[in-house]
Amino acid sequence: MKFFIDTANLDEIREAQDLGVLDGVTTNPSLMAKEGISGEENQLQHYIDICKIVEGDVSAEVISTDLEGMITEGEKLASLHPQIIVKIPMIKEGVKALKYFSEKGIKTNCTLIFSPGQAILAAKAGATYLSPFIGRLDDATTDGTELIAQIRHIYDNYGFKTQILAASIRHSMHIIKCAEYGADVATCPLSAILGLLKHPLTDIGLEKFIADYKKVNAVNA
Repeated sequence: MKFFIDTANLDEIREAQDLGVLDGVTTNPSLMAKEGISGEENQLQHYIDICKIVEGDVSAEVISTDLEGMITEGEKLASLHPQIIVKIPMIKEGVKALKYFSEKGIKTNCTLIFSPGQAILAAKAGATYLSPFIGRLDDATTDGTELIAQIRHIYDNYGFKTQILAASIRHSMHIIKCAEYGADVATCPLSAILGLLKHPLTDIGLEKFIADYKKVNAVNA
């Protein structure tokens, strides 16, 4: 499973990259706003700056909801850097845009997915990635990871090539469940990735190893 980090914070991206497990980055207008990045030129440059840190795909989202606007924005974003993936919302005009970009050889990430039906449409239209928002489904008292399992089953039935990119991940157990259900990618906050490191028995074992080493070396000294 690939690991993407879901942020526009360059320091967090660098930290995840230094860990050695990062495969890409996803962003959206809300994450840009959180970092105080305003103005179109600044935002476009920020995408380029992200691409300079990571080697994998970087999702950049359009904000238009009409086909012409999405095409104009998407082509501009794709021209910024070869790593840029155009992020398209799951709406009627978005499906048309997915088909357009697929035929042009431009990679896409279909976002705001909440149902298997939406996943089928995105795959049929040629989306490169599909982003089911599992955390938001959890918020609505639905097990979001079950959607990952449904989509995996459907895609495997028909040989769809669209990669399942589990999004809106809130914690480390989300990552584990998505891996069990066969998600191709998990895009996560840095805290969820680092949470995979933690286990109390690891801490206890390491503390004992170090203590025993010190005892032996103190005696030999």
